[in-house]
Amino acid sequence: MKAVIIEDVGRSGVKEIPELTLRPGYIKVKTVAVAINSTDFHHTAGAGPIGGILGCDFSGVVEEVDKDCKSSVKKGDKVYGACHCANSNNPLSGSFAEIVLVREGHLAKIPEHLSFEETATLGVGITSVGQSLYMTLKLPLPIEPTNHPFWILIYGGSGATGSLAIQFAKLSGLKVVTTASPNNFEFVKSLGADAVFDYHDPDCARNIRECTHNSLQYILDTISVESSFKICADSFPAQAEEGVELMLVTLLPADEFPRKDVNVQVVLAYTTFGEAFSKFGTDFPAIEEHYKFGVMFWKMAGELLAEGKFKPHPAIIMEGGLQGVPAGIAKVSHGTISAAKLVYRVAETPDSPSTKSNDDHELRGPVIHSW
Repeated sequence: MKAVIIEDVGRSGVKEIPELTLRPGYIKVKTVAVAINSTDFHHTAGAGPIGGILGCDFSGVVEEVDKDCKSSVKKGDKVYGACHCANSNNPLSGSFAEIVLVREGHLAKIPEHLSFEETATLGVGITSVGQSLYMTLKLPLPIEPTNHPFWILIYGGSGATGSLAIQFAKLSGLKVVTTASPNNFEFVKSLGADAVFDYHDPDCARNIRECTHNSLQYILDTISVESSFKICADSFPAQAEEGVELMLVTLLPADEFPRKDVNVQVVLAYTTFGEAFSKFGTDFPAIEEHYKFGVMFWKMAGELLAEGKFKPHPAIIMEGGLQGVPAGIAKVSHGTISAAKLVYRVAETPDSPSTKSNDDHELRGPVIHSW
C-alpha cells in the first residue's frame, strides 16, 4: 500500500509499504480522505521516527474489526476518526495511508448529511476539544449545559480546533469570546461566538477584559505561542477573586507563560489512545483514564454531529491524493492556511511517484524539541 512517511528530518514522501495487519483492539479502515494538522509538520520536522507514517485525521470505510472490539461499527460502515501520527512506539500508526488501523473508540459513523471530505477534518479537533474543555477544565458537558452562563476565551477561534471549541462551548451553555483576524470575524460569529477581537490589536486583551467584565476564569489557547500567551495572561483579571482559580489550557508547552497565579495545563491529544509512547524527548505512560474519557467523548461527539448540533471545519480539497500531502504539510508550516483544513482524496494518488521538484516541501515555523 502507499503511505506518506518521514524520509528524513524535515522531509516526507509517498512510499510503497506492506499492507497493515489488524492489531488487537483496533479497527482496519480503507481511507477515502485525509486532512493535515500542525502536528504533521512537527513530526516531519523531528518529532516522529524516520519511516513513520504521518497523519491523524481521516475518513474511510471499515474493512475489518478486531473480534474483541466492543465498537458498534462493522465492515462496510463509512467512518471518520483519529490516528496516532508517526508514533515512535508504533511507527505505522498514522493516517496518511491507503489502509489505517484505528484504536477502538476513536472513530464514528459518518452521518448521511456529511461527506468523507467534510468529516476527514474532525479527528484531532474532536479529541483536543474533549481533552481541553471537558477532561481538563471540567466544563459542563454539551449534553448537560449550564443554566448559569459564564465566559470562556477560545484563543484562535478560526482554526480547526478553535472552530469546534466555540461550537462545543456554546452547546455547554457558555458565553464565548474569541480572537481572529478581521477577515474571519463573520466566520467565528457564525459558529456562535458572542464576541471576537483582533489579536493584532494592541488593545486586544483590554477589550477582552472589558467584554467579560473582568470575570474571565477559563481560557483555551489553541495557538500556544509566546504572543498568544501574552494576550491570554492579560485577558484574565489582574488578580483572581478569593476562591476563584484562573485556568488556562494550551496545546503546546507553556513554559514561557508570564503569570504564576494561573493554573496552566498542557494537553497532548495522543494520550487519549491509552497506550505508552515517546515523543518530544519525553516518555508518556499509558493513561487508562484518558482513554476511557476519549472513548466516551468520541461517542458523544459522534451523536451530536449526527444530530446536526455542530459542523466540521471548512475543507479545501487539494489535488494529488497522498502525493500532494508533503507539499500541504509545508503550506501548513508556513502559516498561510486560514479558517480551513487541507483535505486530500486518497484515490487520486498517482500510481507512480512524482518526478516534480520538492522545492515546495520546505518546512518553516517553530520546531518542538521537548515537552
